[in-house]
Formats: sequence, C-alpha cells, structure tokens
Amino acid sequence: MPSFDVVSELNHHEMQNAVDQTKRELESRFDFRGVDWKIAQDAKQITLESNSQHQVRAMLDLLRLKVGKRGIDQIVLDVQDMESDIAKSRQKILLKEGVHADDARVIQKAIKDSKLKVQGSIQGDKVRVTGKSRDDLQAAIALLKATKLTVPLQFNNFRD
Repeated sequence: MPSFDVVSELNHHEMQNAVDQTKRELESRFDFRGVDWKIAQDAKQITLESNSQHQVRAMLDLLRLKVGKRGIDQIVLDVQDMESDIAKSRQKILLKEGVHADDARVIQKAIKDSKLKVQGSIQGDKVRVTGKSRDDLQAAIALLKATKLTVPLQFNNFRD
C-alpha cells in the first residue's frame, strides 16, 4: 500500500551557515564596532546578546535575513521575549523541529475532513499517510501544503 511520511526537519548545517554569515557581517558593520556582542548556537536554540535592546533587534533582523537566504523557513525561529538588565540585553530563539502532537492532530483532522481515500497515523514526531493510489497521496500532499501550521512540513519516504 503506498505511503509517505510528513515530517518537520531542520537543516542544522544550513542554520549554522546562516549564524556564521550573521557573525561575519556584524564584525564588519560600522554600528557594531567597539560593541560587546555575542551570538551563541546549540542544537535547540540561538542566543543573541549585546549592550542594548536596539542592537539585539538589529542582530535578530540580520539573522532572519540570512536564514531566509539559506532557504530555511522563518517559522522554525521561535523568538522569545528579550531579557534586559543594566549592562546587557539578550534574546533566546528556540529552533522548532519535529511535528508535535498538536500539529499532528491538525494534520490528521485535515486529512479526515478532506474525504480523500487516505489515512493518517501519528508515529512519534511524524505522521504516516497511507492510501490505495498514488493520486490520492499526491492530493493529500497538496492539501497539507495549503494547511497553515506552526512548523514547516516536508514529505519524505514515499513508497509505492
């Protein structure tokens, strides 16, 4: 029986490239000369830190621009509230990855409501969609692309 998986994967290598490009541009910008700023990244988040809130916002705008140019959807950036004290301002950006339970239920409900001859089953952080014909699966992919969710979707593991 034909099937495919609906997943939300983040390309960590491209995200690291976007952060590195942001750092390189900030090193050469005139308004950041002599300013103590820092961008730190780990697997789940990016932290922006500088002397003022204005500079942190400028860093975030530049990061968003670089992420967009690297082909990563802006939805993966979950920008948290800015934390400020007298000396520093910092902002955490969580990186969204995986289809969470709420989104998986929305996907499953959209498939059921569409009256297509396919079924969706939640399997951890992905949704497997199965059907009798390839055309039904392609219609399901088109339907899910039109559905607005909080994470970007990819369709892989297509089996005939």
